[in-house]
Amino acid sequence: MSRKRKAPKKIPVLDPKYKSVIIPKLINSIMYDGKKTVAEKIVYDAIDKIKSKSKDEPITVFNDAINNVRPTVEVRSRRVGGATYQVPVEVKAKRSQALALRWIIDASRKRKDKNMSDKLFNEIFDAYQNRGSAIKKKEDTHKMAESNKAFAHFRW
Repeated sequence: MSRKRKAPKKIPVLDPKYKSVIIPKLINSIMYDGKKTVAEKIVYDAIDKIKSKSKDEPITVFNDAINNVRPTVEVRSRRVGGATYQVPVEVKAKRSQALALRWIIDASRKRKDKNMSDKLFNEIFDAYQNRGSAIKKKEDTHKMAESNKAFAHFRW
């Protein structure tokens, strides 16, 4: 981190097809070995499948799925006097979006479908309907924060 001045905020890249800020982040997270066109094809195929399956606009379905997966609290480790406590803290908006994308991608990679676009479509659609592995991950995180609420006074 620079001591002299704050780093300038980067201007987010808009998706040319849907004019969204989140879709390029999803594409970059799915990408392996710099193969961006492959990742774009996977994401756009999944969104096209959403278009065919749902009556709603596909970008709103995608945004609702992301918002359903976003965590509001998480636990952070904090050492106090030789003991490590799991302290619940609120999650900033940028981090919650990054966690939601990461959880959706991890859950879709673990699915048993034929190809990645099917896996991603099914996971996004499950998240839209408040079910699936990514939603379970969010609920587990919230449960852990709730059970460690007694250590909230260790927040820094």
